Amino acid sequence: MTKVTKKFETEVQQLLDLVIHSLYSNRDIFLRELISNAADAIDKARFEATSNEALLEGDPAWKIRIAADQNAGTLTISDNGIGMTIEEVETNIGTIAHSGTRAFLENLKEKSSQERPELIGQFGVGFYSSFMVADRVTILTRKAGHDKNHGCHWESTGDGSYVIEDCVKEGRGTEVTLHLKEEMKEYLDERRIRVIVKKYSDYVQDPIVMAVSRTEVPKGADGKPIEGAGTIERTNDETLNSMKAIWTRAKSEISDEEYHEFYRHISHDFDKPFRTIHYAAEGVSEFKALLYIPSHKPLDMFMRDQKRGIQLYVKRVFITDHCEGLLPEYLRFVKGVVDSSDLPLNVSREILQEDVQIRRIQKNLVTKILATLAELKEKEPAEYLKFYREFGPVLKEGLHFDPANREKLQELLLFESSRTAAGEYVSLRDYVNRMPATQQDIYFITGDSRSAVENSPHLEIFRKNAFEVLFLTDPVDEWVMQSLPEYDNRQFKGVDRGDLELGTAEEQKAQETEQEAKEKQYRELLDFIKQRLADQVKEVRLSKRLTESACCLVADQAAISAHMERMLRAMNQGVPETKRILELNPDHPLMQAMAAFYAKDKESGRLADYCELLYDQALLTEGTPIKDPLRFTRLVADLMVAAAKI
Repeated sequence: MTKVTKKFETEVQQLLDLVIHSLYSNRDIFLRELISNAADAIDKARFEATSNEALLEGDPAWKIRIAADQNAGTLTISDNGIGMTIEEVETNIGTIAHSGTRAFLENLKEKSSQERPELIGQFGVGFYSSFMVADRVTILTRKAGHDKNHGCHWESTGDGSYVIEDCVKEGRGTEVTLHLKEEMKEYLDERRIRVIVKKYSDYVQDPIVMAVSRTEVPKGADGKPIEGAGTIERTNDETLNSMKAIWTRAKSEISDEEYHEFYRHISHDFDKPFRTIHYAAEGVSEFKALLYIPSHKPLDMFMRDQKRGIQLYVKRVFITDHCEGLLPEYLRFVKGVVDSSDLPLNVSREILQEDVQIRRIQKNLVTKILATLAELKEKEPAEYLKFYREFGPVLKEGLHFDPANREKLQELLLFESSRTAAGEYVSLRDYVNRMPATQQDIYFITGDSRSAVENSPHLEIFRKNAFEVLFLTDPVDEWVMQSLPEYDNRQFKGVDRGDLELGTAEEQKAQETEQEAKEKQYRELLDFIKQRLADQVKEVRLSKRLTESACCLVADQAAISAHMERMLRAMNQGVPETKRILELNPDHPLMQAMAAFYAKDKESGRLADYCELLYDQALLTEGTPIKDPLRFTRLVADLMVAAAKI
């Protein structure tokens, strides 16, 4: 074939124009793309050589070479892989082979430069990314097993056409030479090349070598420099990549120190990880994963603007530091690496979010992590407790965001309770197992801290009946409970909401009869208090939950709690004023005293003051600030003075 000039396919030219004339934040990726292509070519040759050794042509040492020529201003990436025929060069470079490319390009053309997503690292441009840094690109290639006279020479300046012809090439493989633009000569710098290879291609399984010149002082037999000998220039091949993809090795071959060293490398955390999860998935989705659960929560765990996700590699080639699609948000504390064999090298962010393969990988990872935690909770509860104290609050988020795994997550939850000492926890399973026979529901109370909830008057009747109450003191708990309506066919009920029905049917009937008698006794007083507090409360009623305290406030069963209201207001959220129910203890001496006062002097202003004091007292016991602290303290002082005169 003589030298022929041909036009690029229309879509290729459109893509080249976008690559060449658009601004990108990361041009470094062109080198990753070319190294990836070279690694793919070697993989193909290695595979085919297993059944046809002649393809090796006496050169079994696989290698990718980078050569920087400062004088010529060229950067060359070569390999001794499978190589290409002229027909394959035209197919792979002159036309678009990726499905969906035309639609993608049409979508790009409709967007402004500000709206247009960054192509490199997001779309399968591969070889075309060379034109970001080069004004001319040359390819010299020969298919393995073909005669040396059947090589192919290809060249283009990215202007819409390319030149292609036969040539002589001694060795198999492909050599891509970039004639760098003047402003891109930085890519000839040895240190710059090393940094890029280290970041993107460090774990490519074949050596990436570069000839490096070093100035040395001659040394004698004793290893000491020879005085007056001057210096000599030596050029040696140096391997730029480690090729040590720890996740590809068998677990039995990896020491704890190697695992810890890699964890420090990817997490920048110098403490040992709490747990290491290393496994390979096979079947429909093939990938390898090396995941770490840290021993302590990172400082940015609750900073929503921080980048999340674990590192994604495709066939050992680095794709991204933060692949958010691989793990759900509630497992954002997990660090590690996933290396997929199924994803395309030029996977896009859109694909990472939507690709069915990514969803399969995520499902596998979540299942493995939750199974690891469940096993730890069962076999090493003390160790699991250490984990839970650090990551329990964020793990709970999964109850809302991951309904498919809600049952598994429920079994991982731990709570302090009215029956545990401070710092001790109970699981939902243990809670249910030790419920009295007369208890039907799972009871909880929310608050800022254990000390804030364990002294709540709402717990009094539960203590009397030996019913355990869970203490929910994490800020996320109120929100999470909306996604946790029941467990083991038992409803969750807040002790500070709704009416109570405790005990057997016979006990409840007896309580109702007694309650009716007390309501008849205090009806006029209750109506008076309700009238005086009409602007503050929805209702005033006798309480079934108080045994010691005089009063408390409760919300309707479906309403948000006082604790949730306080949190929302602290976040400057617009929360409408909610009237709650004031419950009064009919057996408290205060009720009897107020009833006697009411019977003696219904019009007394002091009786109205007592109503205000009752309401403020109820606010204080639930942790809500009172509206007029000065008036409250004055009324209390007046009462103290009056009591002292008796």
